[in-house]
Amino acid sequence: MSRTANSPAKAWYREPWPWLLMLGPLVVVIAGVATAYLAVVSNDGLVVDDYYKEGLGINQRTARDQRAADLGIGAELVLGGSGDRIRVLLQTREGVRMPESLILRIAHPTRPGLDQKLSLRAEGGAVYGGALRPLQGRWHVVLEDDGQEWRLLGEWVVEPDGVLSLRARRPPQSVTRGN
Repeated sequence: MSRTANSPAKAWYREPWPWLLMLGPLVVVIAGVATAYLAVVSNDGLVVDDYYKEGLGINQRTARDQRAADLGIGAELVLGGSGDRIRVLLQTREGVRMPESLILRIAHPTRPGLDQKLSLRAEGGAVYGGALRPLQGRWHVVLEDDGQEWRLLGEWVVEPDGVLSLRARRPPQSVTRGN
């Protein structure tokens, strides 16, 4: 007789094969728990809660873009100091009243935690200034007056001596086609 036939059988938990077979499902369960945790605690900043309200607001926003184009509004944004100050030089047509303050929204395309909303105060003439957190990379910029009558839009790839020129653009007119 052989020696293996006479030896006592090992308990199942002392064999490597059951553990190896259970390892796959265990990894899947751990990954599922981690995914559920991330889904619950993270903010989905790219999803809008009320699509209907957002849709209604589109017409109002394009009307503000049109108003900026009608007034001939343009702006130049300049970073100053060590990147923690911003100055805006506002340009308008002759006879257009300068607002007392401007609202500047700077939004990161993918990381909403870095977004900034600044109130820029008039420093004299057509120059407005304010403080901000230093910027790096690509940003979406919205500049509007304090009464929210007009707005300027742009994208800014910030460089150390960063300057951004914003010009009012007429929004595209809606096209209706006959049936």
